[in-house]
Amino acid sequence: MARIIGNLDPADDYMHPLGPEPNFNESAYYNFFDTRASLGGWFRIGNRANEGQAEMTVCLYLPDGKVAFTFARPRIDNNDAHDAGGLTFEVVEPTETHRTTFDGRCVLMAEPRDMKDPSKAFKNNPKVAVRFDLQHDAAGPLYGHKNEELDGGSAEESFAKAHFEQHMHVTGSVQIGDDVYDVDGYGLRDHSWGPRHWQAIHQYEWLTLNFGPDLAAMVSVVQKDAAGEQRSAGGVIIRDGEMDRIVEATVDAEYEDNGTFHKTVTAHVKTQSGESHTITGTVQNFIPLRNRRSELETYIGEGMTEWKLGDRTGYGLSEFLRQAK
Repeated sequence: MARIIGNLDPADDYMHPLGPEPNFNESAYYNFFDTRASLGGWFRIGNRANEGQAEMTVCLYLPDGKVAFTFARPRIDNNDAHDAGGLTFEVVEPTETHRTTFDGRCVLMAEPRDMKDPSKAFKNNPKVAVRFDLQHDAAGPLYGHKNEELDGGSAEESFAKAHFEQHMHVTGSVQIGDDVYDVDGYGLRDHSWGPRHWQAIHQYEWLTLNFGPDLAAMVSVVQKDAAGEQRSAGGVIIRDGEMDRIVEATVDAEYEDNGTFHKTVTAHVKTQSGESHTITGTVQNFIPLRNRRSELETYIGEGMTEWKLGDRTGYGLSEFLRQAK
């Protein structure tokens, strides 16, 4: 069983009792990147059983630059499983092995930036059958935390009261239309539960990096308020299964002409062991997404990114969240 860092236990890999908060959310997320196949992707289910629905997303970055994408809010009435809209997550062995499967249809975009207007993107692009069956095996320790109290002062201000992540070795197959890809790559998974509104955080940058079986990293910079007075930065560097915690981090980016879509990323980090690193990333493929609640709108930019750390080159995701002005 994989090593656990933090106040977690193997049972936390499973579902948790549904809380009383109207916006209680239990979500699981997986990403993977296969450099040999030039294929990557991520998928998420967030159960909002007290709202009677789940949030289900599948996003696959294809070798030719296209993106296969779908999002839905399937009806659910309990928090018993992550199984919604054709997407299913299974814990085969807690902290060690997971399985993800999907059987459904995705919109196939030659220009993924079309998703800046979702209604037009879904209307004007073709839909294709998509299936995948992937196994995720631990490639590092499971790290994170759980709190008895909310991160914010109320459920409205909370983004989650428990969260953990783990780097994974991912194998299996992905079929998009008539094209079948054998997958053998690396990625990251996360799991969180508790009240969540996407609008509870002013902005963040979340970077996941995979360089092979012996090296991985995650960088997170979160700013809860517009003034920048509530800022946290951290992450991990994992070498040969051993974790060195990031204690300081800044993230800078270059943007496309619209000033919103990031195209390069530079992270400066310092670790608990005293190391300093500059990590650079170049976005290879990009899709802009959004979340709406009442009159509030949150932008989330998702970039499949080539990373460089020292003399190593790897792949992963750069995710930027911003609240619409």
